[in-house]
Amino acid sequence: QVQLVESGGGLVQPGGSLRLSCAASGSIFRIAAMGWYRQAPGKQRELVATTTILGSTNYADSVKGRFTISRDNAKNTVYLRMNSLKPEDTTGYYCNVRVADSSGIETDYWGQGTQVTVSS
Repeated sequence: QVQLVESGGGLVQPGGSLRLSCAASGSIFRIAAMGWYRQAPGKQRELVATTTILGSTNYADSVKGRFTISRDNAKNTVYLRMNSLKPEDTTGYYCNVRVADSSGIETDYWGQGTQVTVSS
């Protein structure tokens, strides 16, 4: 099994910044990809940013230029730096880690979620 521990959410004023962290531990053969998603109550979970083992990244249009995803492979940790936060960024943020086993079979794991609230 793989455990994910998220941290870094909180309350911030519009225009402010936060950094989310997600550390993976447990039975990890290889991490194929890591990412962040967000989900508001009653809505579908949406992609915020992802990064692969090769370092390629992908961002939602709504966060491009404001958010930066990065990873520390030695620590199995992914970060999301969020700048110029807007009230519409307010919601729960969820870490996703895709782990491959020795056979190449991939499994998605999800963090417990961390709340980000942007308000004055």
